[in-house]
Amino acid sequence: MKSTYRNTKKNEVIEKVINILLPVVRILLGLVFLFSGFVKAIDPLGSTYKFDDYFVAFGGFFHVFTAISFPLAILLSTIELVIGLSLLFKLYIRITNLMALLFMLVMTPLTLYIAIKENLVSDCGCFGDALVISNWATFYKNLVLISMVIFLLFYQKQIHSFFTKISQRVLFSFFILIGVGLSVYSYRHLPLIDFRPYKVGVNIPKAMEIPEGAKLDEYQTTFFYQKDGIQKEFTLENYPKGDSTWKFVDQKTVLISKGFKAPIHDFTILDPNYEDITGDVLENNGKTYLLIMYDLNESSEKGAINAEKIYQESLLNGTKFMVLTASSDDDIENFKTKTKVTYPFCKTDPITLKTIVRANPGLVLIEAGTIIGKWNWRDF
Repeated sequence: MKSTYRNTKKNEVIEKVINILLPVVRILLGLVFLFSGFVKAIDPLGSTYKFDDYFVAFGGFFHVFTAISFPLAILLSTIELVIGLSLLFKLYIRITNLMALLFMLVMTPLTLYIAIKENLVSDCGCFGDALVISNWATFYKNLVLISMVIFLLFYQKQIHSFFTKISQRVLFSFFILIGVGLSVYSYRHLPLIDFRPYKVGVNIPKAMEIPEGAKLDEYQTTFFYQKDGIQKEFTLENYPKGDSTWKFVDQKTVLISKGFKAPIHDFTILDPNYEDITGDVLENNGKTYLLIMYDLNESSEKGAINAEKIYQESLLNGTKFMVLTASSDDDIENFKTKTKVTYPFCKTDPITLKTIVRANPGLVLIEAGTIIGKWNWRDF
């Protein structure tokens, strides 16, 4: 009798713990999926660029999939957002849990592979630019999430929806529309929330500063020299400098310790003669329009022509105006011939341009180095 009583008490405790954990796990998991889906949905081009990075890094036939990176970005964010909202509102419990499990069964081994292949991509992009975590941290996070999904699957019969079947269907469809709608709106205009370092209000020179005494990146450089058929490794301290009996073979530089990294660390503007004019632009106390067209072959010609009107107005009111692009000189000349635009073109790194504004073309207005406005070409 005592043994039966103890077992009964034990089962009651376990049941209470499960009843407490179920809503906690469901809500936490739902919030993670919702956050991940939302930050991707409001920045579909950012997710597109990340898909491109993946496909290029994987190499081989994967490169052809870059053509569908944009629809994949919208699909991914919508799936995550719908799973998150469905978990929070307890819609289609079994189907939602299975969707979450399938999602994690794909993402968990993928993030493990990315973590092992350290130089494949800098980060997985699972939370967009809102929260950047290391590849190993992403994998460990996914292990926790998949454990939570399995827990929900195991006890899903104890989760009861308070919506009718018709209400669930309506809400589920509405959540899909929200996911797709957020992506389409943000693509046609600009992200609803800007998580990147070039948001409105940021002073670019200040964001490029490195605090005095801040720790810098530490690298280890190894030199490979050969003498009498024998290859030997050297460091910066002992390599045979000036010794002609040693023949240089190769060198390898490895990052051994990360230091402080300024929010903006790669902003450079080169004029048509390839002279650095970054300081002149940022130190100008007046207003300057920067028309961002990272790739002229993919830029909207309609947007470029609309920008010509702004350029002509800037000539009248004394506002500086320049285009920042990563395209070649030949592409620039072809584009000018095709569109009849007359504004000046300068060069900037393509990744930097994609980060500054999620539009091609996109317009940025700065004053004394501070960003005071950003627009998609549709909103010029």
